[in-house]
Amino acid sequence: MDLRASISLLVLLLGLSKALPVMEDGDENEIFFEEPDSVDITTQILTTNNASSEFLMEGDLVVPRTKNALACWNNNCIWRKSSNGKVEVPYTVSSQFSSNDMRKIKIAMATFNRRTCVQFVARSTQMDYISIENRDGCYSYLGRTGGEQVLSLNRYGCVYHGIIQHELNHALGFYHEQTRSDRDEYVKINWNYINPEMAHNFQKQHTNNLNTRYDYTSVMHYGRTAFTVQNGKETITPIPNPNVQIGQRQGLSTTDIRRINKLYGCCEYGVQTPSDTWKEGIILFVFGDTEMTGITMEECSLIP
Repeated sequence: MDLRASISLLVLLLGLSKALPVMEDGDENEIFFEEPDSVDITTQILTTNNASSEFLMEGDLVVPRTKNALACWNNNCIWRKSSNGKVEVPYTVSSQFSSNDMRKIKIAMATFNRRTCVQFVARSTQMDYISIENRDGCYSYLGRTGGEQVLSLNRYGCVYHGIIQHELNHALGFYHEQTRSDRDEYVKINWNYINPEMAHNFQKQHTNNLNTRYDYTSVMHYGRTAFTVQNGKETITPIPNPNVQIGQRQGLSTTDIRRINKLYGCCEYGVQTPSDTWKEGIILFVFGDTEMTGITMEECSLIP
């Protein structure tokens, strides 16, 4: 095989690995086993949450009873970094989950643990922790609230790879993508297809966008028909190209991972090495992806 063919094959393999969701060894078949077919994450979440008795903002965010709105400003709700450079997020899991459910939850957590300094760890005596429970929907609090905070994954509608990562990312402090402060530059909200009583779910937030681009492929992005009052009519349309795909079910995008690394200052785990830069640089050139998952040393130096 000549050099040109070898390089072409290398580029193809790198591209294929980049296009797939981040996976741990041996979990490829498990991640997509019984995933909802052709249904984006938010459609599945909203459908499941129709039966929930919780008061939810944006479809799956629990509002603390001591507050009347969501708030996650000035890093007041992020999880604390230890002296070892890791951000440990303790969790417990209800015994109501099956062994297969548990395996899916751990696989979903493994991406965070491997690609960022955020480490989901089984709780021992920590005061602040996430309690993963089989309640009446798919929902989470926004960021660290203090003490026990419930993250609900209903066994019969929420235990899917993408949904688990979506709710865990809420617990780390991330809003839905289409509520970004600059969202009107990237999507059009079609208010005429939204019930006025549901309009609050499309309110823009004062988000810290971490100097990252708007990500149509984010695991946190609503699908096109979220909260629609007319079957099949879009409530969210990408602009200027209305054909851009939004709403996915695979899991964390590269930009989602990069934002976690930036928000939590994951210098030890997220810094881009020369080798990473070279490999991802090829992918940027061939496939047009303009973000890398790591952060540069310069970016690390700017993190408090």
